[in-house]
Amino acid sequence: MGRPDIHTDRGRRIRVTTREIGPNDADFSSILEPHSDIVVESVGSTSADTTTFAQHNGPFTTYERVVTRRADGAAHETTTWSVDIPWFWWIFTPLISRHFARHQRRAKSTWWAPPQELNQREVLVLSLLAAASMASAFINTLFTQTVTYAAEAFNVGEQGQGVAAAIVRFGIVVAIPIAVLGDRIGRRRIIVSLAWIAPVIAALGALAPSFWLLTANQTIARPLGLALDVALLVVAVEEMPKNARAYGLSILALASGLGAGIAVLALPLADAGENGWRIIYVVSLIWLVVAARLTRRLSETTRFTRHRSAGSHEGSRCGITRKTGNSTPRTLDVQGVILLVAFLGNVFLATASIFQNRYLKDVRGYSAVLVAAFTLLTTTPSALGLVFGGRLADVYGRRVVAATCIPVGALLIAMSFVVDGPLMWVCAVTGGVFAATAYPAMAVYRGELSPTAKRQTSSFLITVSALLGGSAGLIVGGTLIDHHWSYGTVMLTFSSASLVIAALVWFFYPETAHRELEELNPQDAP
Repeated sequence: MGRPDIHTDRGRRIRVTTREIGPNDADFSSILEPHSDIVVESVGSTSADTTTFAQHNGPFTTYERVVTRRADGAAHETTTWSVDIPWFWWIFTPLISRHFARHQRRAKSTWWAPPQELNQREVLVLSLLAAASMASAFINTLFTQTVTYAAEAFNVGEQGQGVAAAIVRFGIVVAIPIAVLGDRIGRRRIIVSLAWIAPVIAALGALAPSFWLLTANQTIARPLGLALDVALLVVAVEEMPKNARAYGLSILALASGLGAGIAVLALPLADAGENGWRIIYVVSLIWLVVAARLTRRLSETTRFTRHRSAGSHEGSRCGITRKTGNSTPRTLDVQGVILLVAFLGNVFLATASIFQNRYLKDVRGYSAVLVAAFTLLTTTPSALGLVFGGRLADVYGRRVVAATCIPVGALLIAMSFVVDGPLMWVCAVTGGVFAATAYPAMAVYRGELSPTAKRQTSSFLITVSALLGGSAGLIVGGTLIDHHWSYGTVMLTFSSASLVIAALVWFFYPETAHRELEELNPQDAP
């Protein structure tokens, strides 16, 4: 029991996990039954003292569980398995080994697994998307993390930084044709192309001779990263099963956090000298490794392939009632509400994100190392919020999770700009956890309520709305701070929009959990 034996077969790593179960153990009665947790089993063969179980549906490329009953009444269980999880095998294989080796009744999936089992294709796709999410997050975070240091090198003030950040966000319109193209030529081609192009464009920022040319560079690079992020979201929504869509997006968000964390970890390079920030831009080129893997292994989504082969055309978009989801005329367009929520939410979130480094540096006197430490130590616990938020949204529904967690998270994050000392850290940590818990429930709506023919365009327009909200918040917030408003007053004022968001979600958003996309979008029904 414990660490599995490992051997290889045709290049695959085959793991063997064993355990002994006594006749008085609570788990004894269940070992001779097919399990249904991270894998759905079927009975393979039986004999007088041996029962073999095979994978009926699940993520494993190799799977067999053999239970042998001994003369003393005890049983010996051997599970032979392998799984194809590119890039993230080092996280999940120990969890799977522990799951098989632990002495427990596995009647339900564990906390880290999706509410509905994934098959081999879904696991592979999710792993590839997660790696690409790291790349897109790094590129999207790059300017946010370095703008303070680049501005200092070029003698640009706080208002100029706010304007530059807003300009970079307005650059999102450059990528709108890419989103439209994704609905015409397919998700895969867009993802693979952007995975190569975006890191190269971002790295060119290291050569910028002025602050405003750096801004111009990022006005192109960051929208490309965002377009990649939207395409990844769409693929996740289309490929994940109906009871695991929010979970899939929570995994992508976790990976995005890792990608952004790498940008934060690189931040101390900015202290290397006046131009130390340029080195961080060069780091963007590491993501070309991910682009190469995507080129080899990512396939087109099943839904887009079916849509293209059927020669589907856009139909008139029908409404979806909040309670039933049936097609009805709408007096209030749900997509319009989603656009408004995205705008209002990012007025606060973008401002808090951009100004956090400035606040810590200028008000609290933090060095680049301390800023990086604060960011990593206060955002890392948010991973728990993402994991549980995805499961909660898939099991209990999106609306209740979002409407509860959004206002609580916003208030706590705003308070981290008001208080100091340990309480500042506590507010930042808890606020981040609540905000992260709400994220999967909100993000999944970006792809669920549009048909395949325009899912990527619709999702991208929601992102555009969010970016415009962020730009508005940055311009107004920067101006208010330059006119001697305190950071805390600005953040508390902006956070009040979270109450409006919670009300809109609760009263106007449809519940989409446990439902196929074709049920939500009758145009896609076969």
